[in-house]
Amino acid sequence: MVAIIERTAGFEAVLVDLRDHVATITLNRPERRNALSWRAYEELEAAFRACSADPEVRCVVVTGADPAFCSGDDVAEIMAGPKPVSKAPLPVTYTPTPAAMAALECDRPVIAAVNGAAVGWGMELALFADIRLASEKAKFGELFVKRGLVCDVGGFYRLPAVVGPAKAAELLFTGEVIDAAEALRIGLVTEVLPHAELMARAQALAGKIAANPPLAVRHLKAGLSRFSYGDPREIGAWAIEKIRLLMQTEDHREGVASFLEKREPHFQGR
Repeated sequence: MVAIIERTAGFEAVLVDLRDHVATITLNRPERRNALSWRAYEELEAAFRACSADPEVRCVVVTGADPAFCSGDDVAEIMAGPKPVSKAPLPVTYTPTPAAMAALECDRPVIAAVNGAAVGWGMELALFADIRLASEKAKFGELFVKRGLVCDVGGFYRLPAVVGPAKAAELLFTGEVIDAAEALRIGLVTEVLPHAELMARAQALAGKIAANPPLAVRHLKAGLSRFSYGDPREIGAWAIEKIRLLMQTEDHREGVASFLEKREPHFQGR
């Protein structure tokens, strides 16, 4: 058995702590509002895999170093910068985002403690959790359409089941950012707390879950995932195929350029 702390030693973009059977995963790029770099994606995937592999872990809390939960992709690196070079041949079929599948396949209950902005892939990360708690400072937004893209697996797989198909369509089509009160009203989060109380509440809830028989809890999670949602791998592969297609469009390039240049975009439909 390899302990979770040993498997995540040396991480920088993601920090992992284990206390009383509760693993806390913290995105640790506060100077970038916890935007995800290539390294952050890799470390986040490894952290969730480590949680699933460690018998000491009974519940997981995921959060971000203040002032944000996760502001999505680091646009300058992920969308505008050079892509990682792989020596492997391009796959004939598309595969879901590895970090997304690691989060969704984690067989321990996951609580998202959303302490600030959870937008773009940050909102996807919040959706991968089984329970979402929000600080009064939290904001949520599926911003992909603003970059000329579609969402990842979270927006297609979980969002409609959580808030209903019509509200999911509104959030996805408009890219609107909503506050914590609206997130509570539509059922996206279960509680809104004063900012200073968020982590204590998340840890208390995680502790209550961790005190229950771990095998029974895991089967409960498996049942909820099986009967409440669809097939994440099929949905995720479809989403990645469309994302890669849309990344070749002029509208995507304009969405990225307008964000970096801090101006309104002008989309042409090509």
